[in-house]
Amino acid sequence: MSTVPPSEIPAARVVELTQAEEERFRAARPTSRQLLARARQVMPRGVPSSFQDAKPQPVFVDRGQGSRIWDVDGNEYVDFHNGFGVMVVGHANPKVVAAISQRAARGTHFAQPVEDVAIVAEELARRFGQPKWRFTNSGTESTLDAVRIARGFTGRERIVKIEASYHGHHDSLMVSVEPDPSRMGPVEAPASVPSSQGIPASTVALTTVVPFNDLPALGRALEAHRDEVAAVVLEPAMMNIGFVLPDPGYLAGVVELAHRHGALVVFDEVKTGLTLAPGGATERFGVTPDLVCLAKALGGGVPCGAVGGREDVMAVIEDGRVLQLGTFNGNPLTMAAARATLLEVLTPDAYEHLDTLASGMRDGLQAVIAEYRLPFHVVAIMARGCVTYRSEPVRSYRDYLQVDKGIAYLSWLYQCNRGVLMAPGAEENWTLSVMHSAADCDRYVENLTALARDLRA
Repeated sequence: MSTVPPSEIPAARVVELTQAEEERFRAARPTSRQLLARARQVMPRGVPSSFQDAKPQPVFVDRGQGSRIWDVDGNEYVDFHNGFGVMVVGHANPKVVAAISQRAARGTHFAQPVEDVAIVAEELARRFGQPKWRFTNSGTESTLDAVRIARGFTGRERIVKIEASYHGHHDSLMVSVEPDPSRMGPVEAPASVPSSQGIPASTVALTTVVPFNDLPALGRALEAHRDEVAAVVLEPAMMNIGFVLPDPGYLAGVVELAHRHGALVVFDEVKTGLTLAPGGATERFGVTPDLVCLAKALGGGVPCGAVGGREDVMAVIEDGRVLQLGTFNGNPLTMAAARATLLEVLTPDAYEHLDTLASGMRDGLQAVIAEYRLPFHVVAIMARGCVTYRSEPVRSYRDYLQVDKGIAYLSWLYQCNRGVLMAPGAEENWTLSVMHSAADCDRYVENLTALARDLRA
């Protein structure tokens, strides 16, 4: 393994390789291109969610099985995208399929509680240390409800969030989500920037932004808005600017500062929940918030969500001060899938398997990076990980702005063109499933090796 420091990669070489890989990508996916043209006639941008409109063109998927998916052109991929982190159970997992099928045969919707709601809530309480739970249908709904619960409990309106974090597409938290550098303001006092048109200025004004891993900045914000802040909302590990871990003591410091100022702490574990440990980041980092939001991996592939919290905080729902509603909350199909996911699939053996895969993959990638003196580094825990295209660790959004997005895109093309599907964008990370194998992980490492050889050719 080389001990020579990383060296820069010529930009012209990245452009040359990118052009060749884009041509290869398009040539292999004509049916996806035809379906996109058809969909654009009736759907904005031709996709159900704007995230799916990724260059050079969206990939339309036909089916999935285990760790693999096949697109409509017949291309086979080892799936490290896994639906933005949903499919930790793997595609068409027999236990989840059986649970959904058996439930469907007995009725799919009643707008009445079924036995599984109690079973799932009991298991979530055991894993996350939160005694009371309510169900939703997405991560957006979970964080929306958490904000409303926090405001109802504290009688305050202001929310503090982390610069660049994405917490779903509701107004209160769709502020300064990867803001344009020209608008983000100084690091000492980041600006609150609406992330879309259609968000009221009055809502943006109630959202204060601070950098991740910066306790002094959080302290200043809480002091500047004394007795105004209902909650500090954060991902305990930031997962939309790669995979950024909290500094030692940071999460405990957030809780201490927030409580000193009478505010609650909300962990958005939509991505970290069930993927970093059985009890998510709460368990992994040993810090328990006042409210925790879940979705994605919880439902085994069907729309899902949950919000759990302290007994006294969740009492605002119990006594009717806060309304938490939804026709599909606790839907029988979702609850059946969640029960199977929690009790039959994501077992201690499954987490041991994920940990083994993550360790091997991290070691393999770090060896490639060292051998070819690449200015990259690897972060990996359990089901989650990423290659960050920067030598130094990323601690916050402003660090992430130094990541080479051109190389990140080229790496995505190399993986996709060589049979590995990744979530698009430098901000995303991989998700392993319990159905992945060591050979699947080796495929990813081999593709990075091919990229490294070509970059250094």
